[in-house]
Formats: sequence, C-alpha cells, structure tokens
Amino acid sequence: MTTGDLLLSFGRLRALVVGDICLDRWCTYDPALSEPSRETGLDRIAVIAEEQTAGGGGTVANNLAAMRLAHVAVLGLADDRGHGADLLHALESRGIDAAAMLRSPSVRTFTYTKLLNARTGAEDRPRIDFIQASPMPASLYLQIVDRLNEIHRRFDLIFVADQAETETGGVITEAVRLALAGIAREFPEKIIWADSRMRAELFRNVTLKVNQAEADAACRRAFAEVHYERLRCWVGARRLFVTRSSDPTIVHEEGRVVLVPVRRVENPVDICGAGDAFSSGAACALALGASSEEAAKVGSLAASVTIMKHGTGTASLEELEHSLAGELSSRTGANPQAGQGGERL
Repeated sequence: MTTGDLLLSFGRLRALVVGDICLDRWCTYDPALSEPSRETGLDRIAVIAEEQTAGGGGTVANNLAAMRLAHVAVLGLADDRGHGADLLHALESRGIDAAAMLRSPSVRTFTYTKLLNARTGAEDRPRIDFIQASPMPASLYLQIVDRLNEIHRRFDLIFVADQAETETGGVITEAVRLALAGIAREFPEKIIWADSRMRAELFRNVTLKVNQAEADAACRRAFAEVHYERLRCWVGARRLFVTRSSDPTIVHEEGRVVLVPVRRVENPVDICGAGDAFSSGAACALALGASSEEAAKVGSLAASVTIMKHGTGTASLEELEHSLAGELSSRTGANPQAGQGGERL
C-alpha cells in the first residue's frame, strides 16, 4: 500500500485518545508595557493576546481531526471550572468529540501557560504550569476504566497519551493499563498505540512508541541496561517504535528489527509536537493495514509538516498530500500529481 493510498483512506477511521488531555495557553506579552506593580514592586508581564489549544493527548486529537478522520473522541479528566471549560471549548472548536471526558471539582486540568515575546516571537519567560500534584479519588479512575470498556468498540484505534510527569494525577494508572492490556488481548486486530513519557515499561500488549531518551530510561528502570528488543519483550509489545530526531526510526517486531529513514527538513521552525504528529500518522497507517515501515514513513511525513510551524502545530490531510506530491515531484521530475498511486515514500 502506498503512502498516497493510506492518506486517501484516513477518512474511514474512528479514533479514541485516552489519557492526559491538557490545555496549552499561548500568551503573547509586550515587554515595552512592563512596569512595576504598585502592590509588590515586581515587574508585570503584560499579556496582550492569548490563544488556547488542547495539548498533551489533545495534540494527537488535533492532528487526527486535521487529518480528516471520520470521528475523533477523547477520554480523560478535567476540572469543572475555568480551565476545564476552556479545554472542552478548544477540543470542540476542532470538531473533536469530548462527550466522554469526565469533569470533577477534585481534578486540576493540566494547563501549560507559555509566554511569547511580542517583539521576537520567542518563548523567553518561564512557563506557568497548573498540575495535579495530589492523588485524586479512586472513583474517578474506576469511572475512566468503566467508560473505556463501554466505548472502545466504537473505534478502530486507540491512542494512549501518558503525558503526566508527576507520580500522581495522571489519567493512565495501573487500572487503566490493565484495561488496555485486556482490550488488546480480546481484540488483537485493534491498534492500541501507547506513548509514555515516564512509564513505558509498565504497559502490556500494545504498540509502544517512545523517543530515544524515553526508551533508554525505560530500559534502565526495567532491567538496568539499554536493550530495545528486551524492552519490547518485557512489555509484550507487538511493535516498538523508537524515534530518534533526525536519525532513522528503530522498529522492533518479533523476529526482526528495521531502521526507517526520516524525512529530512532544512531549518525546522519548531520541533514541539513532532512526536505527536508522528504517532498520529503512523498509528492511522497501521490501522489501515500498513506495515511498520510504511507506518513509520507516514509518521515521519506528518512530523516533517508540523516542525515547520510555530508551537504544537498540526499536519492536515491537505498538507500531507501536498508535501507528498512535492517529494514525488522532486524525485521523478514529473507533474506533482502524477504517480501518487504507485510511488512509495
């Protein structure tokens, strides 16, 4: 199956993103308007514009919506106050189904406030992060498991966003991991794609994606040495994808290891969100029956689009098709629209 064929088939898919659905607040401040506070004497940061987008697992959902999947839904936790309402609005504005989200006054929505200099465009001030640092009621996690078991049959693939870097407060607990492992055993044809920053070695039976630093750390936590095939066996992963920035992606499957070159991009604008774009494209390709190599190429295509944008940008279906056409044209010297049905990326 060609990359072009896969892109044309994305519209058949229904995807669920379960995990840490966060809120990104992009606040532009004007340094010329800074002045000491009358109350404290500290200089103020004068915010003149703000944009809010879904982050964490929400970034994956944003990409899937931009890739024109038939249906994209999220399952996570949010508070029932300001940030939770802002998060739901950000999701729904992209056409993402947030009906499965659980809201509670016991939850603090993971919210990342990024301060951008209006003169330079640079993020040059410390972030202000709202995090869940204390345990939440166990009943909320049981509700997550119940809701996951109730709705997963409606979807062709499940993305697992284990974003939280704190010991408590994240959605993906042991109970949720066990539920996901059970779904993977019962429905082996369903793609369950897990991306975990801090706990990759705790998953079972899923397709696991980690970057090199995360993979190395997971290996050391699990068995005190860096050995990717051992990590794949340790978690019982059907596939292990290890992304390595501009170096080839390493894919481990039972009985084989392959290196998949990434698309080279000169002078990337911002690499933030590249991993989520890779996951979005690669998992969709797998759900359509692509090989691991083909999936990694689609993931690399998606990442190459997003890194040419500021912030956690998305790779739309139209942008993916345009980038693919340009790649094929430069390689064949043909019309950009020619050969898409038979040429492989």
